[in-house]
Amino acid sequence: MWSGHPYPLGASYDGQGTNFALFSEVAERVDLVLVDEDGTEHPVRLHEVDGFVWHAYLPGVGPGQRYGYRVHGPWDPSFGHRCNPAKLLLDPYARAVSGQIDNDPSLYERSADGPSAGDSAGHSMLGVVADPYFDWGDDRPPRRSYAETVVYEAHVRGLTRTHPDVPEELRGTYAGLAHPAVIEHLTSLGVTAVELMPVHQFVQDGVLQDRGLANYWGYNTIGFFAPHNAYAASGQLGQQVNEFKAMVKAMHAAGLEVILDVVYNHTAEGNEMGPTLSFRGIDNASYYRLVDGDWQHYYDTTGTGNSLLMRHPYVLQLIMDSLRYWVTEMRVDGFRFDLAATLARQFHEVDRLSAFFDLIQQDPVISRVKLIAEPWDVGEGGYQVGNFPPLWSEWNGKYRDVVRDFWRAEPGSLGEFASRLTGSSDLYQHSRRRPRASVNFVTAHDGFTLRDLVSYNDKHNEANGEENRDGESTNRSWNCGAEGDTRDPAVLELRARQQRNLLATLLLSQGIPMLSHGDELGRTQGGNNNAYCQDNEVSWIDWELTDEQRALTDFTRRLIALRADHPVLRRRRFFRGETATNAEQPLADLVWFRPDAREMADRDWQRGDAHSIGMFLNGDAIAERDAHGGRLVDDSFLLLLNGYWEAVDFRLPDDAYGERWTTLVDTAAADADGVPDEREHKAGTRLRLEPRSLVLLTRPAHGTA
Repeated sequence: MWSGHPYPLGASYDGQGTNFALFSEVAERVDLVLVDEDGTEHPVRLHEVDGFVWHAYLPGVGPGQRYGYRVHGPWDPSFGHRCNPAKLLLDPYARAVSGQIDNDPSLYERSADGPSAGDSAGHSMLGVVADPYFDWGDDRPPRRSYAETVVYEAHVRGLTRTHPDVPEELRGTYAGLAHPAVIEHLTSLGVTAVELMPVHQFVQDGVLQDRGLANYWGYNTIGFFAPHNAYAASGQLGQQVNEFKAMVKAMHAAGLEVILDVVYNHTAEGNEMGPTLSFRGIDNASYYRLVDGDWQHYYDTTGTGNSLLMRHPYVLQLIMDSLRYWVTEMRVDGFRFDLAATLARQFHEVDRLSAFFDLIQQDPVISRVKLIAEPWDVGEGGYQVGNFPPLWSEWNGKYRDVVRDFWRAEPGSLGEFASRLTGSSDLYQHSRRRPRASVNFVTAHDGFTLRDLVSYNDKHNEANGEENRDGESTNRSWNCGAEGDTRDPAVLELRARQQRNLLATLLLSQGIPMLSHGDELGRTQGGNNNAYCQDNEVSWIDWELTDEQRALTDFTRRLIALRADHPVLRRRRFFRGETATNAEQPLADLVWFRPDAREMADRDWQRGDAHSIGMFLNGDAIAERDAHGGRLVDDSFLLLLNGYWEAVDFRLPDDAYGERWTTLVDTAAADADGVPDEREHKAGTRLRLEPRSLVLLTRPAHGTA
């Protein structure tokens, strides 16, 4: 054993041996434990300590070596200390992880009188020394602009588990995600970024295992540097790292970015009743927020039992080291931060000037990738949509809510709906942010799928084993006249139309659209709106498609292609009321119309019974420039929306806006994929919109650059 170095933390292999480094401010002694395949332990006492980092270098120790730590120190929960050398602990910086916990009693501290004597060896998880060497070849990050980004939220297992063209041994794995059949679906659909639900090493909850269920979603992280080992097709120790890298390389080669859904707000150890797996036994009071004056309990703003202590320098270092590792070593292209409001709680309130945001802003690596916040948590003042710093984009929960309300004809929804459709400038422009700040979505992993959103009024979560008490009860959904499965052709036709309405609204809105995987295929979860524990057919995509499902996929593909072809549908800046000086007749960049073709007045927006509106998008007035400095000029569009339950006649505006308009999209088209006959309509004529339908018309640009 050599003295080694205090940084980098974790186990770092250099081709000759491995440097081990572990932070613990409270430890009195630290033993590194090397573990053989048969479970035999080889403890190595660490004597070197620099800045509370215990370290050593072991020549000859290399990739595949399993290891853990035993930390000797104070057991005094009243002061927040919970050291217990009987617990074999996972390295917080482990690049790869072996095994999974089994909920054995030795993992828990059930007594307040003293530490448990039960040894957790054989029941916990171990770190694995990983080989950092990988042939990236000519890999290059796609670096897609925000304006052209279309996000596809996906689950590694759920997306590929039943895909017939993926070999069975690869289904549900990183290698399955990289299979040409899966990548072809994504690229043909036209999405540009795959946002993976948690792939950091997570823990299976004992309470779910006791019910015969599983933590399927993975929001239960224990290893912030390690790819989840159950998603690896290879059974070799540490090979999940290279398999993940190969997946990223394949995605990049297809022009797809990889964004990770990351959970830095809490860990899988939960509160004082949870297992001792890593952080708690290493330095509980440094890693976790504890209740002031009652340090045996955890301060929780996440609803999961604990929250990381965001003002501790080593916690901030852990997060920043992890983010940089995934960008520089694993080459991902961005992050979506789960319950991001918690990360901004340096003390108690959510603070956009917190140290976490400062570190992100000045970091030369992290500040250059895509950063997406889930801008809320469950703590006081936790709903922060619109309040994140300029560098960030946000899941726009207000967009989701009002789009659902508009298409079920909720009174008084029109004004806010118009704001969300045009990029939510009321939320973001005050801080000089742009439409890219708004990640628009109608559905996500949490809640109903798109098909279920139009098929159920109520949640049906009985399979979760919680007597249907779990999951959100207010879903802003509408079953179109029948709850769940039905053979009524009128109900089925309306449901199909509503799915097209919601998808078209999403993909024709300013901002960054996000699809939930399988929505383009009409995926159902049977009304379960909280399928976090369903690692089975409830959550997996069923790739055996009906003709109706294929039509919905084609419809989605056409809308994404239309968006990609027309900059006016994905502007980089908000509408400003500017006119096009290069057009034959100058017109504002955006005009709202009533069905009678009169421009909307203030009193029209206030009407609670208004459910229909027209929107003119002036392609001659984009007011942006291309990469070479030339002015962008695009076709102009007229978007007509009827959220009413009766047909509405729209009068097209006068010929100042365009003499002839061609229909591109009609969600009520009889061929079930929203593709109308290419009909031309003269200015001033009337166009009938069927109940709850959307029509998109276009006319060529008036001028050229």
